[in-house]
Amino acid sequence: MNITVDVKKPAASTGTSSVGIDLGLKNFASFSDGEKIEARQIYQGAEVQLATAQRANDKKRVQAIHAQIANRRKDFLHKLSTRLAKENGAIFVGDVNAAGLAKTKMAKSVLDAGWCAFRTMLKYKCDNAAVWFDEINESYCTQECCVCHARTGPKGLADLAVREWSCSACGAQHDRDTNAAKNILARGLALMADLGFCQISIAGEARAVEAAMNEVVGASSITGAGHSPLDGGIPFQVA
Repeated sequence: MNITVDVKKPAASTGTSSVGIDLGLKNFASFSDGEKIEARQIYQGAEVQLATAQRANDKKRVQAIHAQIANRRKDFLHKLSTRLAKENGAIFVGDVNAAGLAKTKMAKSVLDAGWCAFRTMLKYKCDNAAVWFDEINESYCTQECCVCHARTGPKGLADLAVREWSCSACGAQHDRDTNAAKNILARGLALMADLGFCQISIAGEARAVEAAMNEVVGASSITGAGHSPLDGGIPFQVA
C-alpha cells in the first residue's frame, strides 16, 4: 500500500548574518556578537522535588518529574535553536566534548545542559532552512586572542576562574567566552572561504554569507543545504 503525504517545505531563513557559539555551563551559550544565554539548570532545580518523591517511593511522581524536566529542557533548546536558524545565514558551534566531560565531576551540569541535543536540533533546523551549519574544532579558542591570534589567554584548570583577560601581545580586552565564540566564528568563515563559497574577511567586516548560501540553495544536487560540504552531497569548488 502506498500513502501520499503532502509535506509543507519549511521557509528558508531570511537571516544573512553569521554567528559563532561557545557552549558552556554557567552560560549555556555565548555568541560572537556578545550575547549570552544563561544556563537553565533544569534538573538541578528539580532535585529537591525528585528526592522527596524518591524517598516516598512514589514511582509515578518520580516519572512525572523526570518527564517535566525533559520537556522543559526540550522547550528551551527548541526555542533557542529555532531562533538562531531564523536569524542567521551561517552558524558555527564549538565541538565541546560533552561525552568526555560527562565522565568528570561536572557530569550533572553537563548532562543537564543538553549540548548534544542542542547541536542536533541546530543541524536539522539549519538543513531545513538552508542555513550553513558546522561544528568547529575549538582547540585553543579560549587561549587565542581573536584580534592578534596570539595564545596569551587563560590556560588549563588553574585559570578556569578567569573570565576576563587582557592580551599581553596586543593589549585587547576580552571576555573569555565571547572571545572563544569569535574565534569559532572566524574558523567557520575561513572554512567557507577555503571551500570557495565566498570571499570573507576573517575579522568579519565584509562577509558574503548571503551570496554563499544562495549558491548553496541554487545547487541542483544538494542533499542537505544545512550540512557541511564535507558531509557529502553539496557540490563545491576549491578556489
